Amino acid sequence: MSDAPKLTQEQAIEVLTAPGSLYATARRSIAGVEFSVFENAPRNLGELYALSCRHDDRTFLVYEDERYSYPEARQRMANLAHRLVQDYGVKRGDRVALAMRNYPEWCFGYMAVTAIGAVIVPLNAWWQASELRYGLEDSGARLLLADRERFDRLAPELRELGLPALVARPHAEGGGPLPEGAVDMGPLLEGEHRLPEQHAAVEPDDDASIMYTSGSTGHPKGVVSTHRAVVSAVFTWEFVMMARVLTELPAEVVERVRGWLSQGRDALSNSAFKMPQRTALNTLPLFHVTGCNVQFLPAFRNGRKIVMMHKWNPERALELIEREKVTDFGGVPTMSWDLVNSPDFAKRDTSSLQSLSAGGAARPPDQVGKLKQKVQQAAPSTGYGMTETNSLGSAIGGDDYLMRPASVGRALPPLVELEVLDESGGRLGVDQEGEIRIKSATNMRCYWNRPEATAETLDDGWIRTGDLGRIDAEGFLFITGRAKDIVIRGGENISCPEVEHALHEHPAVFEAAVYAVPDKRLGEAVGATVMLAPGAEVDAQSLQLHVAERLAKFKVPSHIEIQREPLPRIASGKFDKLTLKRAAAARLV
Repeated sequence: MSDAPKLTQEQAIEVLTAPGSLYATARRSIAGVEFSVFENAPRNLGELYALSCRHDDRTFLVYEDERYSYPEARQRMANLAHRLVQDYGVKRGDRVALAMRNYPEWCFGYMAVTAIGAVIVPLNAWWQASELRYGLEDSGARLLLADRERFDRLAPELRELGLPALVARPHAEGGGPLPEGAVDMGPLLEGEHRLPEQHAAVEPDDDASIMYTSGSTGHPKGVVSTHRAVVSAVFTWEFVMMARVLTELPAEVVERVRGWLSQGRDALSNSAFKMPQRTALNTLPLFHVTGCNVQFLPAFRNGRKIVMMHKWNPERALELIEREKVTDFGGVPTMSWDLVNSPDFAKRDTSSLQSLSAGGAARPPDQVGKLKQKVQQAAPSTGYGMTETNSLGSAIGGDDYLMRPASVGRALPPLVELEVLDESGGRLGVDQEGEIRIKSATNMRCYWNRPEATAETLDDGWIRTGDLGRIDAEGFLFITGRAKDIVIRGGENISCPEVEHALHEHPAVFEAAVYAVPDKRLGEAVGATVMLAPGAEVDAQSLQLHVAERLAKFKVPSHIEIQREPLPRIASGKFDKLTLKRAAAARLV
């Protein structure tokens, strides 16, 4: 073996993006804006699913006692896609809603809808009926794929909307016979059908998904992503993994890989990258961009086994890690912390773990070193992204993370650009605080039916994140604050105005301000300060029940302060939420 030094990350990126390589990049104009794109990525999600044929000897998905291989998953996709077209007339561009907890049918439904060029609309499974109805009506969905719990929650709304539904596991959760207009999805997944012909016509810039996200104003907004955007996100995660592997290979092997790549051949077929199958624990809801784009979709390229959890429970997670030899654990920061602090942690074999990743919310910096001490063989990591960017932005792991536990990393190569701007739109220099912006071919196309909101967020291809931060001299991003009026509770974005509106619907409430309060486990929780109407009486518990009848449980304020004097305001007339937050935080100490 040669004593030649191994590649740096920058050199590895240069090797991977060389002309002719699968990961070669080029500048392309998309809707009048120039982006860096992967030249040789699959044109659409259907082509991405087809590439999984290299893993046909592997298990794709494990749920409880059920196991599905990659060929079985693709066949179920084709069967359902066939029925969607033949029985329901689903066409390219039609919206199909998906309201389901993490079941295998969620994956098969997502695959079938996107493979035929229809637009998948994953709805938040924690939403109440009125919120789910809003998603169905706003997206213009023509068909609903749901599990029994979501179907029962929506049944009266569906009758009024006249919307047909395919129900997964209709007899689960104590469900009785399905009413007229609802069909058991199970038989539609069986058979030996081929994908309908329309799958071949799906273009890279056709819409693929509408994912709803709560922002700083009222109702959630539908984030529209194209096939190119979603596939580019998957390829970026793969690219980052390949770059890391290249930096660990001896020089002789790197030269063989370089030659392989220059021929346009798929590096994952190279023996240098032929590794034992990795196993990822699917801890996050698939209707979240991280659960979908980071835990689910990359498996079609990297051949991972996905172990799906019915719901988050650290003891059950430890049992599955031991049973399935899980290598990759990801989730919101509270999950990895719950895991290592579980009373069962020392009782279970976690030696298979190789990575502990987190996203969706800030991980307390003091946890990073403690996680490494608890699981010494696993590298902790984190990242920063949004639904609007298909989860991409920055990432950090390994020694970089241990040395900079407050950072969310560098811009993800090779497509993502990061910058920090001042209030007048000027680009700021090293360590200067301003609003973070992200540009990438993975960015959303628009907000569904929201041209004004789109114009406020998208600026010449850049996403205005609403988050404040700084970038140091080495390119590491640090989040310092938030410009948007939202709470991020355990990875869930919660619109403060939406919760305020629900509180205002109570007759005893005259004014209400909602804001984030610190929470040791979840990072942030929802706090509220309420001014009562003259002569009115109500307690915090009654207000919490009132909100819970209207909004998902995670949006219900954990802490409500009730007063009779007006809420403090700033010069513009808006509530002085900073003062309210500080007062609430002091009460919670």
